[in-house]
Amino acid sequence: MDGHTDDEAPLVQGKALVKRFGEFEAVKGIDLEVRRGEAFGFLGPNGAGKSSTMRMIACVSPRSDGDLTVLGMDPERDGPRIRARMGVVPQQDNLDNELTVRQNLQVYGRYFGLSRAHTRQKAVELMEFAQLSERADDEVEPLSGGMKRRLTIARSLVNDPELLLLDEPTTGLDPQARHLLWDRLFRLKSRGVTLIITTHYMDEAEQLCDRLVVMDGGRIAAEGSPSELIRRYSTREVLELRFAPGEQAGVADSVRNLADRIEVLPDRILLYTAEGESALEQVHARGLRPVSSLVRRSTLEDVFLKLTGRTLVE
Repeated sequence: MDGHTDDEAPLVQGKALVKRFGEFEAVKGIDLEVRRGEAFGFLGPNGAGKSSTMRMIACVSPRSDGDLTVLGMDPERDGPRIRARMGVVPQQDNLDNELTVRQNLQVYGRYFGLSRAHTRQKAVELMEFAQLSERADDEVEPLSGGMKRRLTIARSLVNDPELLLLDEPTTGLDPQARHLLWDRLFRLKSRGVTLIITTHYMDEAEQLCDRLVVMDGGRIAAEGSPSELIRRYSTREVLELRFAPGEQAGVADSVRNLADRIEVLPDRILLYTAEGESALEQVHARGLRPVSSLVRRSTLEDVFLKLTGRTLVE
């Protein structure tokens, strides 16, 4: 035994977890531990291995190597028992467009062997939760992207899961729809549902995740809370400077000693420093005239850039 009581035992635990597709190794021996009641994130660009890891946890893709337990069980032996206590929100909405909002929820409830009376009641609750009550008897086809996403999440809750997996939950949504979805996820977490989220949006990871791993090329590059990762791998502030096209390369050397480190991106130079404003004053004192400048706090995007030398969305 590892000294965990049942309540403390990780809800998901992976050790040296590997996923291969033929010769290609999508997940290269990662360790992870998700605790009950937390929102845990996989942050990384497309192709980092996030979805492959999610599919192993969701018991729809067997691991190639390593150990994995989900809800204290082995996905290969106990897949159906695990899936009965889990909700999955896939990257692409797979709703039935010909059915109404209400029917989508009720039909899905029947897959779990829930009674008609129970699914009827549950559908009413979930439509309210997803703010879709007024669209209950409308077909799904004409709904907005944000509504479809909320319905997909509502549907994944029909069996009252303890664990909810969300793969890129807000890709393609406008800012308003994203914030509404984040609010719904906060509510679920406050009810004690454990969330596992993959995303390539650093603001989403910062907003939603108590703890996260940064994934790149099938490996975990770092792990911690958003604020810990920023403290560990970045500075308090970042000064962004944009110069006229063609000027940038020449300027980089003359500002290098104004910051702890600098990053030269195609369209701007980033200066990492505890005091962005005073760095900007020194830039001006050297007679440099950026087209625009911005002082901001460090984000997970900066952490990713430091760890990998690339931006999250390329």
